[in-house]
Amino acid sequence: MTMNIKKSLLVLAGTLALAGGAQAADLNSAIKGDHRSKDFAARDQYRNPAETLEFLGIEPDMTVVEITPGGGWYTEILGPYLGEKGKLYAAHFPEDSESSYYQRSLKNFKDKLAANKKAYQNVEVTEFSPQTGREIAPAGSADAVVTFRNVHNWMYRGYEDKAFASFFAALKPGGVLGVVEHRAKVGTSKEDMVESGYVTQDYVIEVAKKAGFVLEEASEVNANPKDTAKHPKGVWTLPPVLRLGDEGKEKYLAIGESDRMTLRFRKPKS
Repeated sequence: MTMNIKKSLLVLAGTLALAGGAQAADLNSAIKGDHRSKDFAARDQYRNPAETLEFLGIEPDMTVVEITPGGGWYTEILGPYLGEKGKLYAAHFPEDSESSYYQRSLKNFKDKLAANKKAYQNVEVTEFSPQTGREIAPAGSADAVVTFRNVHNWMYRGYEDKAFASFFAALKPGGVLGVVEHRAKVGTSKEDMVESGYVTQDYVIEVAKKAGFVLEEASEVNANPKDTAKHPKGVWTLPPVLRLGDEGKEKYLAIGESDRMTLRFRKPKS
């Protein structure tokens, strides 16, 4: 091999390394950015955003739908990460909801976006309302749909099947569905899942498959072996909610946030 060829290969390798490093740095910058709430950033140790988004295959040029972003924990990361190249649909509570909590949460979220237009320049708020069939994003437009700790809420309202069907409709063929959810022990009844906020991994897979998805891979990146999933006030006993207040607080802080499944599904290409 001549010196010129060797030099060309070294330059190419260096270029590829820089490209990969730049992408990783973009995600890291979004996670470490000054725009993030300190309270939110403190939960990174439990929610592992870099490892989670990498496992789900989220790239900065993708069109992504985030389901019920709440206060915007993941939006603070996804918005800047997708930046100018990508697009984030934030499928929040319905505008016409009669729930004062929903209305307040939606207003606070919109205020958050308006307060930092640079960070959230390519974020569009849509509605997640499975019972009405409204689109979370234009049909077949999304590269990925992601949802974090929400399935138990849909089960409580009885529309988890409709929710997953709406994800399937929004995704392009070959698109990814990423699900992070509090994990119940195998064999937990559906009634106990709804009561506790913990859902069995098998049940989430069953609902996703019913909607047409194929399970591609499961990750333990958000596992917490300290969590027994058996608490007086269900998952809300643990941080960040700490529903029991000071009662047993140190014990529950030592456990940390819940044990969670992290699942990557795929919409078949045909």
